[in-house]
Formats: sequence, C-alpha cells, structure tokens
Amino acid sequence: MLQDIVLILVMSVPMLMFSVYPGIKLGDYLQEKYDLQEKQKRIVSVATTLIFAVTLSSLLHFM
Repeated sequence: MLQDIVLILVMSVPMLMFSVYPGIKLGDYLQEKYDLQEKQKRIVSVATTLIFAVTLSSLLHFM
C-alpha cells in the first residue's frame, strides 16, 4: 500500500508538465466569472495542477 502511494507521487512529477495548462485555464476562467483576486487565482491554479497531476498518475498506475 505504501509502495503504491510513493509510486503515484513519484509518477506525478512528470505529470506536472501536462497539468499546468488546465490549472492556468481554470484560474483564468474563475477569475473572469467570479472576479477573483490574483492570490486566489494562483491558489486555484496550483491546487488544480497538483490534483490533476496526482489523478493522472494514479490512473496510469492502476490501469
């Protein structure tokens, strides 16, 4: 179980390359729609990027 978690986290590092663009696009969209401040936009972008990277790597690991 612990090996799976470590492997997923290690595989999420290269997945960051594929998850930066969706994070930036979601931050831009939410800034326009809800008039977010720049700090809130960055928080959304970073959180989306990390969640997307871990999701992609877990899908890759378990498929």
